[in-house]
Amino acid sequence: MRPLSVDGAWLAETRAFADDRGVFQELYSGRELSAVLGYEPGVAQVNRSVSRRGVLRGVHFAQVPPGQAKYVTCLSGAVLDVVVDIRVGSPTYRAWDAVRLDDPHRSLYVEVGLGHAFMALTDDAVVVYLTSRGYAPGREHGVHPLDPDLGIAWPEDIEPVLSHKDRQAPGIAEMERRGLLPAYGECVAFHRSLRERSVA
Repeated sequence: MRPLSVDGAWLAETRAFADDRGVFQELYSGRELSAVLGYEPGVAQVNRSVSRRGVLRGVHFAQVPPGQAKYVTCLSGAVLDVVVDIRVGSPTYRAWDAVRLDDPHRSLYVEVGLGHAFMALTDDAVVVYLTSRGYAPGREHGVHPLDPDLGIAWPEDIEPVLSHKDRQAPGIAEMERRGLLPAYGECVAFHRSLRERSVA
C-alpha cells in the first residue's frame, strides 16, 4: 500500500501466482487494508462498469457520514483514475492525484470524503470497484470533472464523453457555496470513530 499525494488515497499493488494451469491473484485483502487504515472498511457493494475510450465518469462522492469508500481495479483495458480532495478545510483541498490503472495488480483505494473519477483510455475498459456502503441516490453528488478550478489534467488527445448528469454537475466553488462538500473536520472525526470502534 503506497500513499498518494492526496491524504486518504492509496495505491495497492498485489502479486499474481502463475503456473501451467493459469494464474491466481488476490485482488483485495481486507486484512492488509485495515492494517493501513486502522479499521476494516467493509464491502457493501461490488460494481462493474464497461466504458469505451473517452468515457469520463465523476467526480463522484457521497455525503459524510457515512460516505462511501471505494477500492478500484481495472480488470482489462486502461483508465486514468483520479482522486480529488473535495474536503473543505483540508490542507490539500482541491488537490488531485492520478494513477493509470491498466493491470489488475494495481488498485486504488479512495477514502470516505474524497472525490473519485476516471477516464477510459481504451475501448472496453472494465473497472470493478468495491464500496464500503451501498448506492444511496439521495446522498450521492458530483463535481464537474472539467472544472477549471480543479484543473485535472485529462489526456489532451481524447475527447471526453460525459453522462448528462456529469455534464450538468456544478463546479467545486458552486458546490462549496451550496454547502454540499464534505468538511475535513467531519471526515477526520468519522475515521477516528471507526478506528476507536475497531480497537474496542
